[in-house]
Amino acid sequence: QVQLVESGGGLVQAGGSLRLSCAASGRTFSSYAMGWFRQAPGKEREFVAAISWSGGSTYYADSVKGRFTISRDNAKNTVYLQMNSLKPEDTAVYYCAAGYLPTLPAVVVTTPLRYDYWGQGTRVTVSS
Repeated sequence: QVQLVESGGGLVQAGGSLRLSCAASGRTFSSYAMGWFRQAPGKEREFVAAISWSGGSTYYADSVKGRFTISRDNAKNTVYLQMNSLKPEDTAVYYCAAGYLPTLPAVVVTTPLRYDYWGQGTRVTVSS
């Protein structure tokens, strides 16, 4: 069982930056591929970024590529999402997710159904 707790959300002006953190419980964090998703009001949850459990592979949605960076620290059981040059359309609740892939250290996961655990989310609001 893995529990995920997101933090770092808040209100920021367009062009600003935020860093989201997702702290995971459990001793096998390094066997989990991690991802960030977001859900804006009235919209479906969408993929934002993913990282393999080795940290060597990352993947981004086109809408955030070049502005967001996903990283992880397996020693701290934490995954991060650095968000720069924020836009009003980035406003959403951001969720982290963990997918158990112990034999696939370089695989990233972009499909929500492949994730086993989800956090409760942290709200990001970008004002224009």
